[in-house]
Amino acid sequence: MQKRKTNQPKYFDYKDVKVLGRYIDSYGQIETRAKTGLSAKMQRQLSVAIKRARHLALLPFVANN
Repeated sequence: MQKRKTNQPKYFDYKDVKVLGRYIDSYGQIETRAKTGLSAKMQRQLSVAIKRARHLALLPFVANN
């Protein structure tokens, strides 16, 4: 069983924009698993939370340049 890194949450809440923003790059794309260091299950939960936040206009779909 792998240990979770201390800076990673147990689950991703779509309303927590500050945490979700850490996993979005400067272009507004979701970071890959290699960069985030999350497990496959956590990466799927992250992507669902980001997509929900985008749909509710809590996060932008594209970067503001």
